[in-house]
Amino acid sequence: MKYLSICTISFMILFSFSLSLFIMGMIFIMNNNSIFIEWEVISMNSMSVVMTLLLDWMSLVFMSFVLMISSLVIFYSKEYMKSDFKINRFIMLVLMFVSSMMLLIISPNLISILLGWDGLGLVSYCLVIYFQNVKSYNAGMLTALSNRIGDVALLLAIAWMLNYGSWNYIFYLEIFKNDFSMKMIGSLIMLAAMTKSAQIPFSSWLPAAMAAPTPVSALVHSSTLVTAGVYLLIRFNILLVDSWMGNLLLLLSGLTMFMAGLGANYEFDLKKIIALSTLSQLGLMMSTLSMGYYKLAFFHLLTHALFKALLFMCAGAIIHNMNNCQDIRLMGSLSLMMPLTSSCFNVSNLALCGMPFLAGFYSKDLILEFVSMSYINLFSFFLFFFSTGLTVSYSFRLVYYSMTSDSIFTSLNMLNDEGWIMLKSMLGLLILSIFGGSMLSWLIFFTPITIVLPFYLKSLTMFVCIVGGFMGYLISNISLFFYNKTLNNYNMSYFLGSMWFMPYISTYGIINYSFMMGSMLVKNFDQGWSEFFGGQQLYLNLIKNSQLNQMMQNNNLKIYLMSFLFWIVILYIFLFFM
Repeated sequence: MKYLSICTISFMILFSFSLSLFIMGMIFIMNNNSIFIEWEVISMNSMSVVMTLLLDWMSLVFMSFVLMISSLVIFYSKEYMKSDFKINRFIMLVLMFVSSMMLLIISPNLISILLGWDGLGLVSYCLVIYFQNVKSYNAGMLTALSNRIGDVALLLAIAWMLNYGSWNYIFYLEIFKNDFSMKMIGSLIMLAAMTKSAQIPFSSWLPAAMAAPTPVSALVHSSTLVTAGVYLLIRFNILLVDSWMGNLLLLLSGLTMFMAGLGANYEFDLKKIIALSTLSQLGLMMSTLSMGYYKLAFFHLLTHALFKALLFMCAGAIIHNMNNCQDIRLMGSLSLMMPLTSSCFNVSNLALCGMPFLAGFYSKDLILEFVSMSYINLFSFFLFFFSTGLTVSYSFRLVYYSMTSDSIFTSLNMLNDEGWIMLKSMLGLLILSIFGGSMLSWLIFFTPITIVLPFYLKSLTMFVCIVGGFMGYLISNISLFFYNKTLNNYNMSYFLGSMWFMPYISTYGIINYSFMMGSMLVKNFDQGWSEFFGGQQLYLNLIKNSQLNQMMQNNNLKIYLMSFLFWIVILYIFLFFM
Protein backbone atom coordinates (compact mmCIF):
# COMPACT_ATOMS: atom_id res chain seq x y z
CA MET A 1 0.00 0.00 0.00
CA LYS A 2 1.11 3.56 -0.70
CA TYR A 3 1.21 4.88 2.87
CA LEU A 4 3.50 2.03 3.97
CA SER A 5 6.13 3.20 1.54
CA ILE A 6 6.07 6.88 2.59
CA CYS A 7 6.32 5.94 6.30
CA THR A 8 9.14 3.48 5.70
CA ILE A 9 11.10 5.81 3.39
CA SER A 10 10.73 8.74 5.84
CA PHE A 11 11.83 6.51 8.72
CA MET A 12 14.93 5.27 6.88
CA ILE A 13 16.01 8.73 5.69
CA LEU A 14 15.51 10.41 9.09
CA PHE A 15 17.18 7.55 10.96
CA SER A 16 20.28 7.58 8.72
CA PHE A 17 20.51 11.40 9.00
CA SER A 18 20.22 11.09 12.79
CA LEU A 19 23.11 8.63 13.03
CA SER A 20 25.38 10.70 10.77
CA LEU A 21 24.62 13.91 12.71
CA PHE A 22 25.30 12.16 16.02
CA ILE A 23 28.70 10.94 14.77
CA MET A 24 29.49 14.49 13.56
CA GLY A 25 28.44 15.84 16.95
CA MET A 26 30.80 13.45 18.73
CA ILE A 27 33.69 14.56 16.48
CA PHE A 28 32.84 18.21 17.22
CA ILE A 29 32.78 17.53 20.99
CA MET A 30 36.18 15.80 20.92
CA ASN A 31 37.84 18.48 18.76
CA ASN A 32 35.91 21.40 20.30
CA ASN A 33 34.86 22.54 16.81
CA SER A 34 32.10 24.81 15.58
CA ILE A 35 31.32 25.83 12.01
CA PHE A 36 29.64 29.09 11.01
CA ILE A 37 28.29 29.00 7.45
CA GLU A 38 27.15 32.06 5.50
CA TRP A 39 25.25 31.42 2.28
CA GLU A 40 24.44 34.41 0.10
CA VAL A 41 20.98 33.60 -1.25
CA ILE A 42 20.59 36.66 -3.47
CA SER A 43 22.61 39.79 -4.19
CA MET A 44 21.10 42.82 -6.00
CA ASN A 45 22.99 46.13 -6.25
CA SER A 46 23.95 46.99 -2.66
CA MET A 47 21.47 44.56 -1.05
CA SER A 48 22.34 40.97 -0.20
CA VAL A 49 20.22 38.32 1.53
CA VAL A 50 22.50 36.03 3.54
CA MET A 51 21.43 32.77 5.22
CA THR A 52 23.59 31.86 8.23
CA LEU A 53 23.94 28.45 9.87
CA LEU A 54 25.72 27.51 13.08
CA LEU A 55 26.92 23.92 13.46
CA ASP A 56 28.40 23.13 16.87
CA TRP A 57 28.22 20.05 19.11
CA MET A 58 25.02 21.27 20.78
CA SER A 59 23.05 21.85 17.58
CA LEU A 60 24.30 18.62 15.97
CA VAL A 61 23.51 16.40 18.98
CA PHE A 62 20.08 18.00 19.44
CA MET A 63 19.28 17.61 15.72
CA SER A 64 20.30 13.94 15.84
CA PHE A 65 17.95 13.37 18.81
CA VAL A 66 15.06 15.19 17.11
CA LEU A 67 15.54 13.15 13.93
CA MET A 68 15.90 9.87 15.87
CA ILE A 69 12.67 10.42 17.80
CA SER A 70 10.76 11.71 14.75
CA SER A 71 11.87 8.71 12.66
CA LEU A 72 10.58 6.31 15.33
CA VAL A 73 7.37 8.34 15.70
CA ILE A 74 6.74 8.14 11.92
CA PHE A 75 7.40 4.39 12.00
CA TYR A 76 5.00 4.12 14.96
CA SER A 77 2.37 6.14 13.02
CA LYS A 78 2.45 3.53 10.26
CA GLU A 79 0.36 1.27 12.48
CA TYR A 80 -1.25 3.80 14.83
CA MET A 81 -2.72 5.87 11.98
CA LYS A 82 -3.39 3.02 9.55
CA SER A 83 -7.16 3.61 9.61
CA ASP A 84 -6.61 7.20 8.42
CA PHE A 85 -7.17 7.59 4.68
CA LYS A 86 -5.10 10.79 4.64
CA ILE A 87 -1.99 9.36 6.32
CA ASN A 88 0.27 10.84 3.61
CA ARG A 89 -0.92 14.30 4.59
CA PHE A 90 -0.25 13.48 8.25
CA ILE A 91 3.32 12.31 7.50
CA MET A 92 3.95 15.43 5.39
CA LEU A 93 2.78 17.64 8.26
CA VAL A 94 5.10 15.82 10.68
CA LEU A 95 8.02 16.23 8.24
CA MET A 96 7.26 19.95 7.90
CA PHE A 97 7.18 20.16 11.70
CA VAL A 98 10.60 18.48 12.00
CA SER A 99 12.15 20.63 9.26
CA SER A 100 10.92 23.82 11.05
CA MET A 101 12.62 22.57 14.21
CA MET A 102 15.83 21.87 12.27
CA LEU A 103 15.86 25.43 10.94
CA LEU A 104 15.38 26.80 14.46
CA ILE A 105 18.20 24.67 15.91
CA ILE A 106 20.93 25.62 13.42
CA SER A 107 20.07 29.35 13.18
CA PRO A 108 22.32 31.92 14.87
CA ASN A 109 20.18 34.61 13.25
CA LEU A 110 16.91 35.97 14.66
CA ILE A 111 15.26 36.22 11.22
CA SER A 112 15.83 32.55 10.34
CA ILE A 113 14.88 31.60 13.91
CA LEU A 114 11.56 33.39 13.33
CA LEU A 115 11.00 31.33 10.17
CA GLY A 116 11.46 28.06 12.11
CA TRP A 117 9.54 29.45 15.11
CA ASP A 118 6.49 30.43 13.05
CA GLY A 119 6.75 27.20 11.06
CA LEU A 120 6.43 25.29 14.34
CA GLY A 121 3.46 27.42 15.38
CA LEU A 122 1.58 27.03 12.10
CA VAL A 123 2.18 23.28 11.67
CA SER A 124 1.39 22.60 15.35
CA TYR A 125 -1.99 24.31 14.82
CA CYS A 126 -2.64 22.09 11.78
CA LEU A 127 -1.71 18.97 13.80
CA VAL A 128 -3.74 19.91 16.91
CA ILE A 129 -6.92 20.37 14.80
CA TYR A 130 -6.13 17.21 12.80
CA PHE A 131 -9.16 15.24 14.08
CA GLN A 132 -11.50 18.13 13.19
CA ASN A 133 -13.96 18.36 16.03
CA VAL A 134 -15.00 21.27 18.24
CA LYS A 135 -12.63 20.33 21.07
CA SER A 136 -9.69 20.14 18.66
CA TYR A 137 -10.58 23.51 17.10
CA ASN A 138 -10.77 25.17 20.52
CA ALA A 139 -7.47 23.59 21.61
CA GLY A 140 -5.82 24.64 18.33
CA MET A 141 -7.00 28.22 18.69
CA LEU A 142 -5.78 28.39 22.31
CA THR A 143 -2.40 26.98 21.23
CA ALA A 144 -2.05 29.38 18.29
CA LEU A 145 -3.12 32.51 20.19
CA SER A 146 -0.92 31.73 23.23
CA ASN A 147 2.09 31.26 20.97
CA ARG A 148 1.36 34.47 19.03
CA ILE A 149 2.40 36.46 22.12
CA GLY A 150 5.87 34.92 21.88
CA ASP A 151 5.96 35.48 18.12
CA VAL A 152 5.26 39.20 18.64
CA ALA A 153 8.02 39.34 21.29
CA LEU A 154 10.44 37.75 18.82
CA LEU A 155 9.44 40.30 16.14
CA LEU A 156 10.07 43.15 18.60
CA ALA A 157 13.47 41.63 19.44
CA ILE A 158 14.29 41.56 15.71
CA ALA A 159 13.31 45.25 15.46
CA TRP A 160 15.48 46.11 18.49
CA MET A 161 18.44 44.19 17.01
CA LEU A 162 18.56 46.85 14.25
CA ASN A 163 20.57 48.91 16.76
CA TYR A 164 23.50 46.55 16.24
CA GLY A 165 23.68 46.36 12.45
CA SER A 166 23.17 42.59 12.21
CA TRP A 167 20.66 40.00 13.34
CA ASN A 168 23.36 37.43 14.15
CA TYR A 169 22.85 37.63 17.93
CA ILE A 170 25.61 35.06 18.53
CA PHE A 171 28.26 37.80 17.94
CA TYR A 172 26.88 40.24 20.49
CA LEU A 173 26.10 38.16 23.56
CA GLU A 174 29.49 38.49 25.27
CA ILE A 175 30.13 42.12 24.32
CA PHE A 176 26.75 43.55 25.25
CA LYS A 177 26.08 41.51 28.40
CA ASN A 178 25.77 44.73 30.46
CA ASP A 179 24.17 46.78 27.70
CA PHE A 180 20.60 48.03 28.26
CA SER A 181 19.49 47.27 24.67
CA MET A 182 20.74 43.70 24.87
CA LYS A 183 18.88 43.25 28.17
CA MET A 184 15.70 44.44 26.46
CA ILE A 185 16.28 41.94 23.66
CA GLY A 186 16.98 39.25 26.30
CA SER A 187 13.72 39.99 28.13
CA LEU A 188 11.75 39.76 24.85
CA ILE A 189 13.48 36.47 24.01
CA MET A 190 12.64 35.21 27.51
CA LEU A 191 8.97 36.11 26.98
CA ALA A 192 8.98 34.26 23.63
CA ALA A 193 10.63 31.20 25.23
CA MET A 194 8.11 31.21 28.10
CA THR A 195 5.15 31.12 25.72
CA LYS A 196 6.61 28.32 23.60
CA SER A 197 7.70 26.27 26.63
CA ALA A 198 4.37 26.95 28.41
CA GLN A 199 5.64 28.53 31.63
CA ILE A 200 3.26 30.36 33.97
CA PRO A 201 1.14 32.32 32.96
CA PHE A 202 1.09 30.69 29.48
CA SER A 203 0.70 27.07 30.68
CA SER A 204 -2.90 26.37 29.72
CA TRP A 205 -2.28 25.56 26.05
CA LEU A 206 0.00 22.57 26.69
CA PRO A 207 -2.59 20.11 28.15
CA ALA A 208 -5.14 21.42 25.61
CA ALA A 209 -2.78 20.45 22.77
CA MET A 210 -3.42 16.80 23.72
CA ALA A 211 -6.26 16.95 21.20
CA ALA A 212 -3.60 16.13 18.57
CA PRO A 213 -2.98 12.47 17.57
CA THR A 214 -0.76 10.59 20.06
CA PRO A 215 2.27 10.27 17.72
CA VAL A 216 2.24 14.07 17.40
CA SER A 217 2.07 14.39 21.20
CA ALA A 218 5.09 12.07 21.47
CA LEU A 219 7.03 14.31 19.09
CA VAL A 220 5.82 17.67 20.43
CA HIS A 221 6.36 16.88 24.10
CA SER A 222 9.72 15.21 23.76
CA SER A 223 11.98 17.13 21.44
CA THR A 224 10.29 19.71 19.24
CA LEU A 225 7.69 22.40 19.99
CA VAL A 226 7.89 22.79 23.78
CA THR A 227 11.67 22.41 23.90
CA ALA A 228 12.19 25.19 21.31
CA GLY A 229 11.87 27.84 24.02
CA VAL A 230 14.35 26.06 26.30
CA TYR A 231 16.83 25.66 23.44
CA LEU A 232 16.53 29.36 22.51
CA LEU A 233 17.25 30.37 26.11
CA ILE A 234 20.23 27.97 26.22
CA ARG A 235 21.66 30.01 23.33
CA PHE A 236 20.95 33.26 25.24
CA ASN A 237 22.06 31.82 28.61
CA ILE A 238 24.68 34.53 29.25
CA LEU A 239 21.94 37.16 29.63
CA LEU A 240 20.18 35.22 32.43
CA VAL A 241 23.15 35.01 34.81
CA ASP A 242 23.10 37.55 37.69
CA SER A 243 20.18 39.52 36.28
CA TRP A 244 16.55 40.23 37.16
CA MET A 245 15.52 38.05 34.18
CA GLY A 246 17.19 34.98 35.70
CA ASN A 247 15.54 35.61 39.10
CA LEU A 248 12.09 36.08 37.55
CA LEU A 249 12.49 32.98 35.40
CA LEU A 250 13.60 30.95 38.45
CA LEU A 251 10.43 31.94 40.32
CA LEU A 252 8.00 31.38 37.42
CA SER A 253 9.54 28.09 36.27
CA GLY A 254 9.63 26.79 39.87
CA LEU A 255 5.93 27.63 40.25
CA THR A 256 5.20 25.95 36.88
CA MET A 257 6.95 22.80 38.07
CA PHE A 258 5.00 22.84 41.35
CA MET A 259 1.63 23.62 39.71
CA ALA A 260 2.02 20.89 37.08
CA GLY A 261 3.01 18.29 39.70
CA LEU A 262 -0.02 19.12 41.85
CA GLY A 263 -2.38 19.14 38.85
CA ALA A 264 -1.17 15.73 37.62
CA ASN A 265 -2.05 14.18 40.99
CA TYR A 266 -5.68 15.23 40.51
CA GLU A 267 -5.97 14.34 36.80
CA PHE A 268 -7.61 11.16 35.39
CA ASP A 269 -6.93 11.61 31.66
CA LEU A 270 -3.89 9.50 30.73
CA LYS A 271 -2.53 11.88 28.09
CA LYS A 272 -3.10 14.96 30.24
CA ILE A 273 -1.17 13.40 33.14
CA ILE A 274 1.80 12.86 30.82
CA ALA A 275 1.37 16.40 29.40
CA LEU A 276 1.46 17.87 32.90
CA SER A 277 4.55 15.78 33.59
CA THR A 278 6.17 17.43 30.52
CA LEU A 279 5.20 20.83 31.92
CA SER A 280 6.85 19.91 35.22
CA GLN A 281 10.08 18.84 33.47
CA LEU A 282 10.09 22.01 31.36
CA GLY A 283 9.90 23.99 34.59
CA LEU A 284 12.88 22.01 35.88
CA MET A 285 14.90 22.77 32.72
CA MET A 286 14.02 26.46 32.79
CA SER A 287 14.86 26.86 36.48
CA THR A 288 18.20 25.05 35.97
CA LEU A 289 18.89 27.40 33.09
CA SER A 290 18.00 30.48 35.15
CA MET A 291 20.69 29.50 37.69
CA GLY A 292 23.30 29.45 34.92
CA TYR A 293 23.72 25.68 34.42
CA TYR A 294 22.96 25.64 30.71
CA LYS A 295 24.84 22.38 30.03
CA LEU A 296 22.81 20.61 32.73
CA ALA A 297 19.57 21.99 31.27
CA PHE A 298 20.60 20.73 27.82
CA PHE A 299 21.55 17.34 29.27
CA HIS A 300 18.13 16.99 30.92
CA LEU A 301 16.48 18.19 27.69
CA LEU A 302 18.03 15.25 25.80
CA THR A 303 17.39 12.55 28.41
CA HIS A 304 13.82 13.79 28.94
CA ALA A 305 13.19 13.60 25.17
CA LEU A 306 13.98 9.87 25.20
CA PHE A 307 11.76 8.67 28.03
CA LYS A 308 8.92 11.13 27.35
CA ALA A 309 8.59 9.98 23.72
CA LEU A 310 8.49 6.38 24.98
CA LEU A 311 5.89 7.27 27.61
CA PHE A 312 3.59 8.80 25.00
CA MET A 313 4.06 5.87 22.62
CA CYS A 314 3.09 3.42 25.36
CA ALA A 315 0.10 5.59 26.27
CA GLY A 316 -0.92 5.60 22.59
CA ALA A 317 -0.73 1.81 22.40
CA ILE A 318 -2.84 1.51 25.58
CA ILE A 319 -5.45 4.02 24.32
CA HIS A 320 -5.54 2.23 20.95
CA ASN A 321 -6.22 -1.10 22.63
CA MET A 322 -8.80 0.37 25.00
CA ASN A 323 -10.96 1.54 22.11
CA ASN A 324 -9.83 5.19 22.45
CA CYS A 325 -10.58 5.40 26.16
CA GLN A 326 -8.18 7.65 28.10
CA ASP A 327 -9.64 7.48 31.61
CA ILE A 328 -7.17 5.75 33.96
CA ARG A 329 -9.98 4.80 36.36
CA LEU A 330 -11.31 2.36 33.76
CA MET A 331 -7.90 0.78 33.16
CA GLY A 332 -6.28 -1.88 35.27
CA SER A 333 -4.44 -5.19 35.07
CA LEU A 334 -2.68 -4.00 31.90
CA SER A 335 0.50 -5.72 33.10
CA LEU A 336 -1.28 -9.08 32.66
CA MET A 337 -2.78 -8.39 29.25
CA MET A 338 -0.12 -6.16 27.66
CA PRO A 339 3.13 -7.22 29.36
CA LEU A 340 5.59 -5.80 26.81
CA THR A 341 3.87 -2.42 26.53
CA SER A 342 3.53 -2.31 30.33
CA SER A 343 7.25 -3.01 30.75
CA CYS A 344 8.15 -0.12 28.42
CA PHE A 345 5.60 2.10 30.21
CA ASN A 346 7.03 1.29 33.64
CA VAL A 347 10.66 1.77 32.54
CA SER A 348 9.84 5.21 31.09
CA ASN A 349 7.92 6.11 34.26
CA LEU A 350 10.85 5.06 36.44
CA ALA A 351 13.23 7.05 34.22
CA LEU A 352 10.95 10.07 34.74
CA CYS A 353 11.07 9.56 38.50
CA GLY A 354 14.89 9.40 38.44
CA MET A 355 15.32 5.70 39.19
CA PRO A 356 19.08 5.05 39.61
CA PHE A 357 20.95 4.18 36.39
CA LEU A 358 18.08 4.94 34.02
CA ALA A 359 18.24 7.96 31.67
CA GLY A 360 16.42 10.45 33.92
CA PHE A 361 18.57 9.67 36.98
CA TYR A 362 21.81 11.04 35.51
CA SER A 363 20.35 14.47 34.74
CA LYS A 364 17.78 14.91 37.54
CA ASP A 365 20.08 13.77 40.34
CA LEU A 366 22.86 16.03 39.07
CA ILE A 367 20.48 19.00 38.83
CA LEU A 368 19.16 18.49 42.37
CA GLU A 369 22.69 18.16 43.77
CA PHE A 370 23.73 21.35 41.99
CA VAL A 371 20.64 23.04 43.47
CA SER A 372 21.69 21.80 46.94
CA MET A 373 25.04 23.55 46.65
CA SER A 374 23.78 26.68 44.84
CA TYR A 375 23.12 30.04 46.41
CA ILE A 376 19.31 30.14 46.08
CA ASN A 377 16.54 31.04 48.51
CA LEU A 378 14.60 28.55 50.62
CA PHE A 379 11.38 28.94 48.61
CA SER A 380 13.06 27.91 45.33
CA PHE A 381 14.82 25.06 47.13
CA PHE A 382 11.47 23.84 48.46
CA LEU A 383 9.86 24.07 44.98
CA PHE A 384 12.65 21.96 43.44
CA PHE A 385 12.49 19.12 45.92
CA PHE A 386 8.76 19.11 46.59
CA SER A 387 8.05 19.06 42.84
CA THR A 388 10.39 16.08 42.48
CA GLY A 389 8.36 14.28 45.16
CA LEU A 390 5.13 15.16 43.31
CA THR A 391 6.61 13.72 40.08
CA VAL A 392 7.20 10.36 41.77
CA SER A 393 3.77 10.58 43.41
CA TYR A 394 1.75 10.98 40.18
CA SER A 395 3.94 8.39 38.41
CA PHE A 396 3.20 5.76 41.06
CA ARG A 397 -0.46 6.76 41.09
CA LEU A 398 -0.55 6.25 37.31
CA VAL A 399 1.12 2.84 37.60
CA TYR A 400 -1.30 1.81 40.35
CA TYR A 401 -4.41 2.76 38.37
CA SER A 402 -3.29 1.32 35.02
CA MET A 403 -1.22 -1.72 35.99
CA THR A 404 -2.26 -3.17 39.33
CA SER A 405 -5.91 -2.27 40.02
CA ASP A 406 -8.83 -4.26 38.58
CA SER A 407 -9.96 -3.45 35.05
CA ILE A 408 -13.54 -2.13 34.92
CA PHE A 409 -13.57 -1.17 31.23
CA THR A 410 -15.69 -3.91 29.61
CA SER A 411 -16.43 -7.53 30.40
CA LEU A 412 -15.12 -8.53 26.96
CA ASN A 413 -11.87 -6.81 26.00
CA MET A 414 -9.36 -7.37 23.23
CA LEU A 415 -6.25 -6.09 24.97
CA ASN A 416 -3.08 -7.55 23.47
CA ASP A 417 0.52 -6.81 22.53
CA GLU A 418 0.17 -7.59 18.85
CA GLY A 419 0.95 -4.15 17.36
CA TRP A 420 4.43 -5.19 16.29
CA ILE A 421 5.29 -2.03 14.37
CA MET A 422 4.37 0.09 17.40
CA LEU A 423 6.31 -2.27 19.66
CA LYS A 424 9.44 -2.06 17.50
CA SER A 425 9.41 1.75 17.79
CA MET A 426 8.87 1.50 21.54
CA LEU A 427 11.66 -1.05 22.03
CA GLY A 428 14.08 1.22 20.15
CA LEU A 429 13.31 4.04 22.57
CA LEU A 430 13.36 1.63 25.54
CA ILE A 431 17.05 0.86 24.90
CA LEU A 432 17.81 4.59 24.66
CA SER A 433 15.81 5.31 27.85
CA ILE A 434 17.94 2.79 29.73
CA PHE A 435 21.40 3.56 28.31
CA GLY A 436 20.96 7.10 26.94
CA GLY A 437 21.59 8.95 30.21
CA SER A 438 24.88 7.28 31.04
CA MET A 439 26.07 7.55 27.43
CA LEU A 440 25.31 11.29 27.27
CA SER A 441 26.87 12.01 30.67
CA TRP A 442 30.13 10.35 29.53
CA LEU A 443 30.09 12.31 26.26
CA ILE A 444 29.06 15.77 27.47
CA PHE A 445 31.01 15.85 30.77
CA PHE A 446 34.54 14.64 30.07
CA THR A 447 35.57 14.52 33.73
CA PRO A 448 33.23 12.81 36.22
CA ILE A 449 31.45 15.43 38.33
CA THR A 450 31.88 14.69 42.03
CA ILE A 451 29.66 16.75 44.32
CA VAL A 452 30.51 16.59 48.00
CA LEU A 453 27.56 17.46 50.24
CA PRO A 454 26.54 16.74 53.84
CA PHE A 455 24.84 13.37 54.29
CA TYR A 456 21.33 14.78 54.87
CA LEU A 457 21.53 16.91 51.69
CA LYS A 458 23.04 14.08 49.66
CA SER A 459 20.27 11.68 50.69
CA LEU A 460 17.49 14.29 50.45
CA THR A 461 16.82 13.52 46.75
CA MET A 462 16.35 9.80 47.39
CA PHE A 463 14.29 10.51 50.53
CA VAL A 464 11.94 12.87 48.64
CA CYS A 465 11.50 10.31 45.83
CA ILE A 466 10.70 7.45 48.25
CA VAL A 467 8.23 9.56 50.26
CA GLY A 468 6.58 10.86 47.06
CA GLY A 469 6.20 7.35 45.64
CA PHE A 470 4.81 6.04 48.92
CA MET A 471 2.29 8.90 49.15
CA GLY A 472 1.19 8.39 45.53
CA TYR A 473 0.62 4.68 46.12
CA LEU A 474 -1.09 5.26 49.48
CA ILE A 475 -3.49 7.90 48.14
CA SER A 476 -4.43 5.66 45.20
CA ASN A 477 -4.77 2.53 47.33
CA ILE A 478 -7.06 4.04 49.93
CA SER A 479 -8.88 6.03 47.29
CA LEU A 480 -12.27 6.02 49.09
CA PHE A 481 -10.76 7.90 52.03
CA PHE A 482 -8.95 10.24 49.64
CA TYR A 483 -12.12 10.97 47.64
CA ASN A 484 -14.03 11.79 50.82
CA LYS A 485 -11.30 14.19 51.86
CA THR A 486 -11.20 15.84 48.42
CA LEU A 487 -15.01 16.21 48.46
CA ASN A 488 -14.76 17.86 51.87
CA ASN A 489 -12.32 20.37 50.36
CA TYR A 490 -13.95 20.49 46.94
CA ASN A 491 -12.99 24.09 46.13
CA MET A 492 -9.34 23.44 46.95
CA SER A 493 -9.30 20.22 44.91
CA TYR A 494 -10.97 21.98 41.99
CA PHE A 495 -8.43 24.80 42.16
CA LEU A 496 -5.41 22.46 42.25
CA GLY A 497 -6.82 20.05 39.68
CA SER A 498 -7.57 22.75 37.10
CA MET A 499 -4.01 24.19 36.91
CA TRP A 500 -4.87 27.06 39.28
CA PHE A 501 -7.76 28.16 36.98
CA MET A 502 -5.25 29.09 34.26
CA PRO A 503 -7.26 27.56 31.34
CA TYR A 504 -10.33 29.59 32.38
CA ILE A 505 -8.29 32.80 32.69
CA SER A 506 -6.69 32.18 29.29
CA THR A 507 -9.89 31.28 27.42
CA TYR A 508 -12.79 33.08 29.14
CA GLY A 509 -10.56 35.82 30.49
CA ILE A 510 -7.78 36.99 28.23
CA ILE A 511 -8.84 35.66 24.81
CA ASN A 512 -12.57 36.32 25.28
CA TYR A 513 -12.06 39.87 26.59
CA SER A 514 -9.42 40.56 23.93
CA PHE A 515 -11.94 39.65 21.22
CA MET A 516 -14.65 41.70 22.96
CA MET A 517 -12.34 44.71 23.24
CA GLY A 518 -11.31 44.31 19.59
CA SER A 519 -14.98 44.19 18.56
CA MET A 520 -15.75 47.31 20.64
CA LEU A 521 -12.81 49.23 19.16
CA VAL A 522 -13.82 48.29 15.61
CA LYS A 523 -17.43 49.29 16.26
CA ASN A 524 -16.63 52.63 17.95
CA PHE A 525 -13.58 53.73 15.98
CA ASP A 526 -13.17 51.98 12.63
CA GLN A 527 -16.91 51.83 11.98
CA GLY A 528 -17.84 54.72 14.31
CA TRP A 529 -16.15 58.08 14.80
CA SER A 530 -13.47 57.59 12.15
CA GLU A 531 -16.21 56.73 9.63
CA PHE A 532 -18.33 59.70 10.70
CA PHE A 533 -15.51 62.25 10.50
CA GLY A 534 -13.58 60.39 7.81
CA GLY A 535 -14.62 58.68 4.59
CA GLN A 536 -18.38 58.56 5.07
CA GLN A 537 -18.76 62.23 6.07
CA LEU A 538 -16.54 63.33 3.19
CA TYR A 539 -18.62 61.20 0.84
CA LEU A 540 -21.92 62.78 2.05
CA ASN A 541 -20.53 66.34 1.78
CA LEU A 542 -19.31 65.69 -1.76
CA ILE A 543 -22.75 64.31 -2.73
CA LYS A 544 -24.53 67.42 -1.33
CA ASN A 545 -22.15 69.83 -3.05
CA SER A 546 -22.45 67.90 -6.32
CA GLN A 547 -26.26 68.06 -6.15
CA LEU A 548 -26.16 71.82 -5.48
CA ASN A 549 -23.72 72.33 -8.34
CA GLN A 550 -25.89 70.25 -10.66
CA MET A 551 -28.95 72.30 -9.72
CA MET A 552 -27.08 75.52 -10.43
CA GLN A 553 -26.00 74.25 -13.84
CA ASN A 554 -29.53 73.36 -14.94
CA ASN A 555 -30.14 77.05 -16.11
CA ASN A 556 -33.40 77.27 -14.15
CA LEU A 557 -35.08 80.76 -14.31
CA LYS A 558 -36.28 80.47 -10.71
CA ILE A 559 -32.71 80.11 -9.52
CA TYR A 560 -31.59 83.27 -11.35
CA LEU A 561 -34.61 85.24 -10.03
CA MET A 562 -33.93 84.02 -6.49
CA SER A 563 -30.25 84.85 -6.71
CA PHE A 564 -31.09 88.31 -8.23
CA LEU A 565 -33.50 89.07 -5.37
CA PHE A 566 -30.95 87.78 -2.85
CA TRP A 567 -28.25 90.16 -4.13
CA ILE A 568 -30.74 93.13 -4.22
CA VAL A 569 -31.61 92.46 -0.56
CA ILE A 570 -27.92 92.26 0.35
CA LEU A 571 -27.21 95.54 -1.48
CA TYR A 572 -30.20 97.29 0.15
CA ILE A 573 -29.05 96.22 3.63
CA PHE A 574 -25.52 97.38 2.88
CA LEU A 575 -26.70 100.82 1.67
CA PHE A 576 -29.13 101.19 4.58
CA PHE A 577 -26.38 100.66 7.17
CA MET A 578 -23.95 102.92 5.34
